[in-house]
Amino acid sequence: MSTSNLTAKYRPQTFEDVAGQAAIKAILSRAAASDKVAPAYLFSGTRGVGKTTIARIFAKALNCKNAPTAEPCNECSNCKQITAGVAVDVIEIDGASNRGIDDARRLKEDIGYAPVECRYKVFIIDEAHMLTKEAFNALLKTLEEPPPRATFIMATTEPHKFPPTIISRCQHYIYKMLTQQELVDHLSKIMNLEGLQFETPALEIIAKRGAGSVRDSMSLLGQALAMGAEVLKEEDVRSFLGLAGQDVFFQLMEAMHSRNLVSVGMVLRQVLDQGLDLGFFLRELTNCWRNMFLLKQAGEEALPLLGFSGDDAKAWMDWAAKFEAPHIHACWQMTLDGQRKVMTSLEPALALELLLLNLTSLPDLINLETVGTSAPSGGAAPAPQRPMGGQGGAPGGGQYGGPQGGQQGGPGGGYSPPGGQRLAPQSQPAPVQSAPQQAPPQRQAYQPPVTPQQAPPSPTRPQAQAAPVQQAPQAAQPVQEAAPEPNSMPELKPQSAPSEATPQSESAPVESASAFKPLGPRTWDGFLEYVSEKSDQSLVKAAQLRLNTGEFNGNELVITCGSKMQCAQLSVNKKLSALDILTREYFGPTVEVSVKTGDIAAHKSDKQLWEEAESHPGVNLIIESFSAQIASVSARKH
Repeated sequence: MSTSNLTAKYRPQTFEDVAGQAAIKAILSRAAASDKVAPAYLFSGTRGVGKTTIARIFAKALNCKNAPTAEPCNECSNCKQITAGVAVDVIEIDGASNRGIDDARRLKEDIGYAPVECRYKVFIIDEAHMLTKEAFNALLKTLEEPPPRATFIMATTEPHKFPPTIISRCQHYIYKMLTQQELVDHLSKIMNLEGLQFETPALEIIAKRGAGSVRDSMSLLGQALAMGAEVLKEEDVRSFLGLAGQDVFFQLMEAMHSRNLVSVGMVLRQVLDQGLDLGFFLRELTNCWRNMFLLKQAGEEALPLLGFSGDDAKAWMDWAAKFEAPHIHACWQMTLDGQRKVMTSLEPALALELLLLNLTSLPDLINLETVGTSAPSGGAAPAPQRPMGGQGGAPGGGQYGGPQGGQQGGPGGGYSPPGGQRLAPQSQPAPVQSAPQQAPPQRQAYQPPVTPQQAPPSPTRPQAQAAPVQQAPQAAQPVQEAAPEPNSMPELKPQSAPSEATPQSESAPVESASAFKPLGPRTWDGFLEYVSEKSDQSLVKAAQLRLNTGEFNGNELVITCGSKMQCAQLSVNKKLSALDILTREYFGPTVEVSVKTGDIAAHKSDKQLWEEAESHPGVNLIIESFSAQIASVSARKH
């Protein structure tokens, strides 16, 4: 029997005959029985789940001679005409072929006429998402308020393409994919009606391959029956569908258990030579890992859930016992994640081979990672295992990441910069193992100093730069002695002479020890650098101060603004208070700050203004970023 005859012959004619969709059938049947019909319906769902079939049955229930009724009689003239597709008042439209605005306008004209023979005028639009935006706009008002005794039913597989204004005017019903058992029951019913013998596993394979679609399952059943065998057998179904049998998976499990990469490659060659469907092979392999994991964890209690019995149950129980639970779970996750990568790869066979070899070598990869994190590391704790989903390079990261992290991290396992990782093997060969308990002072020596006054004189700083790495194991020295040396370099200022650094840093006030103290004389440029260091903690920004000029006279810092706007911004109470705090911290507790407006650019010539503009860093940045040019320069208007 051909596929088309099988599908047309057993198309359901009542709600009861439809497989699945129990909730939707109940709602529409009740609406037809109570004669409460909505202006528009939207049926969405994957292909072959009964959208158009239920729409036709609903149209028959509304227009049956016995209406209002929950089920059509299929005996009256109206029901027969609708079934044959020749009813005048039930119009079925293909949205892909009638998608323009002119078609929508003709539809609006047709809906204005009263029903000729039936009780309701029903418009069934299949693949309605193919309608154009203009066609949807033309139907908006009609869908919301159609004439009496008229209703729209739109079926689609892509509801996301519908305008929200259309969906809001419809009763939206989402059709679900059928379960494997529902499909098997439906196919068994058809086989019994045909009087054909079959093996239940054969129908289970067809239902699984149908992936929740009744029409796809019916099509596959028609192909299977076309072979003309007296009995529909599992082997025949697997043969024409290109599916791997259970023996192939048992061979694969044997090769993986023995970690024989050559045997795994031979099994894959067998799969490829037979022309088996790689997508379905991966789905079946994923299901194998899932079954083994449940059997490993729950034992015989999982057999009813998995549907195993007899020899199959014993075989899978044995295989579940041969693998460790973490290995099974990791293989399950990796196979599930790798399905899309294999099927979308330019070389699916090679991608599948890589996946299978990774699954086989997974225990070795896990051991390598464990060894890497448990190497002697001066007291570092072993790192947790990585997730099994990343089979593409985790082993290498585990080998080398663990030992380096242990050697550098110390007891805290803290982060070490790349430079520290390169220096550590040279500066810490033996002392780390001979005195592991003295690693904490070494780690603390890299922390910022508590007070900047502890910095040694500047002439000795270049030699002190390498001291912490080589002398770290000697923990007899206090932390405070080794701490300032790595941080002495950021305190070097261009304007500070080496000979003046020591006396001025020693004479700094005690109450401002926690603040940043530059070496050398206190100048406006130094103050700007200090404000830049404090930018995250203060309202005053160094970029704003650089637009002005400052002069330190005795106990007063005078800031001369270039414009009234700058002066107004710095004179705000909150910002002026913050500026006063920064001034006292840098220049001393007795220093006050004052802000005034100057007349900087009032008497400058055009040539001077042009030279200043050309040398201004902000102007140069704009010129470089946008390939701009200076068009004109003029004095700022206050």
